[in-house]
Parts: sequence; C-alpha cells; structure tokens
Amino acid sequence: MNLLRLDLQFFAGEKTEKATPRKKQDARKKGQVAKSADVNTAISLLAIFLSFLFIGAFMRDRILLMMRGTFQDYLLIELSDQNVHDLFITLAYQSAIILAPVMGVALVAGILANYLQVGFLFSTEAIQMKLNKLDPIQGFKRIYSMRAIVELLKSLLKITFVGFVTFSVLWLDIENVLRLSHMTVEQSLIYIATLTVKMGLFASAALLLLSLLDYLYQRYDYEKNLKMSKQDIKDEYKKSEGDPLIKSKIKQRQREMAMRRMMQDVPNADVVITNPTHYAIALKYDETKMDAPFVVAMGVDLVAQKIKEVAKANDVVMVENRPLARALYAQVDIGQAIPDEFFQAVAEIIAYVYQAKSI
Repeated sequence: MNLLRLDLQFFAGEKTEKATPRKKQDARKKGQVAKSADVNTAISLLAIFLSFLFIGAFMRDRILLMMRGTFQDYLLIELSDQNVHDLFITLAYQSAIILAPVMGVALVAGILANYLQVGFLFSTEAIQMKLNKLDPIQGFKRIYSMRAIVELLKSLLKITFVGFVTFSVLWLDIENVLRLSHMTVEQSLIYIATLTVKMGLFASAALLLLSLLDYLYQRYDYEKNLKMSKQDIKDEYKKSEGDPLIKSKIKQRQREMAMRRMMQDVPNADVVITNPTHYAIALKYDETKMDAPFVVAMGVDLVAQKIKEVAKANDVVMVENRPLARALYAQVDIGQAIPDEFFQAVAEIIAYVYQAKSI
C-alpha cells in the first residue's frame, strides 16, 4: 500500500501537462519566451547584404571621396595638435556617414526579428542582478549540461553548413577568381565587392534556414520547460479561483445569511401563496415602495415549510393556489414586483386577505 502511494505521488509530481495560459503569461512577464538569437542574426545579415544592393553606390562614392581627400589633402597638412584634432573629427564624421545607413538597417532588422518572434515585450526581469548566477557550481552545471551540448552541436552545424554554402559560391566562380591578377584595380574592386555581397546573401539565406529550425527547437524546449504536473495545475487553480472547500463554505454562509434575512421579512408579508406542500411565496403590497405587490420570500420543499411555519407563527394569511405559486416561483425573484399578467389574481387574493383581517 505504501509503495502504491509513493508511485501515485511520483506520477502526480511528474511534469506531463502543458503549461496553462496563466503560467505562460507569468513567464512572459519575466522575459521567458521562445526566442532564437540565430533568427536575429540571420535577418540582420540578410537585410544588411540586401541593403548593399541599394546603397552600395553611395558607400563607394563616399569611400572614394574620403580616400581622395586623404591622399590629396590630409597627407600634406602641417602636423599639429589642432590639425590632428580637426582631421580626426573630419574622418570620424565621414565614416559615420558611410556606416549610418548600414547601422540603421541593422537596427530596424533586429527590432523586426524580435517582434516577429515574441511581439511587443518589455521586461527588466532578465537583466536584474541575481547572486545565484555567480555560483560556480551552478555555472559548472550550465557549462556541462545537455543544453550546452546541444548549443555546441548547433554551432558546429552552422559553421559547417554556412561555410559549405559560402565555399560553393566561391568555387562556382573560381574562374573569375583566378583571373583577378589580370584585371585592373577598378575591375578587381568591383568584382570583389560583387562576390562579397553574393556570398553574404547566400550565407545569410543558409543561416536563416538553420535559424528557423533553431526557432522550432527553442519553442519545443520552451514548452517542455514550462510543463506542469497535475498538482501544479491544482495549486494554480486554487490560487486563482480559491480553494473549492473554502468557496463552498463561503457560499453556504452566504445562503444562510440570505435565508435569515428572508425569514425576517416573512412576518411583514400580507399573504403567503402555497402549492400547498412544495412551494411558498410571500407577497407584500406597499405603495410607498412599489406600485405592485412584490416578493419578500420564496422557496421550495424544506424552505417552503420553514416560510409557512414562520407565517403561521406570525398570523400571516396563507392561500393555496398551485398554478399561481408555480408561476410566481418560476418568473419572479425576491425583491421584484409581480409581472402584469398576475395583477388580477394577486389583487383578488390581497383584497380577500384585507377583507378577512377587517372582519
């Protein structure tokens, strides 16, 4: 028996259930999302090399202008602190103009890559200082964990695959590479730039393909790490919805309080309409509160018996009318006025009650 109990406890604690939406939301608030850094790298590289097709001429002209100024003007200036400072400022400004479009494209591509993976998310949890990250034992476990081995294999795969694609592009154009020594300087630079962009585009596409596979793996690993045991789900339900036992006790206490308040109003009723055994509806007419008679208490079976006992103890008239009692119970709640279709029947009963009291 004890062995069976231990087995059941083991299976209850085994994380076999998918994470609930609440746990995923809590993890997202902490910055824990399914995300692949390779997707960011691949999209950024692909966007940068694609941008060279449009801004390449601009960058070429700016680089030639900077080189022309260097050889024609800057090499001939007098060496002084002020001249060196001005030269540094000028070269830094020209370099910034050349690199600004590339940096802008990289920034937009990085933001887009993150948004495509996780949407809009801002969380400071991931960058907070945690002392357990400085624990050498935990660091050793992370280095030699299964995840570290998987990351090593992924890196080797990326290097091999991207290297093969890049080498293939170069090998397919080997004839022009061998002819570089017979080209002019301008032709060589144009060819090398074109070949570099071509290799970059193919390498980026290859890396993008691998990054998509890595993203699928990251989603799988993310879902696996967020899995919950049956006990975890029960605990979360209790935390969010409240303990069912406590909730049932609260509802029972609320019903008891409502019952006491209802029974306190029965002595003030004008009449109690009965079934006679299953239903009891206590009505009161007060023109200062409502234009029509309203229900002050109602119930079935044991509650109906209790209402009749209180009514009898306080000399409240009880009238048997089975159809009316059933209809009122089905259509009216406590504190509500009776519907128009029951005015005539109820008015006759209340008139009879007033007449009986006046005799």
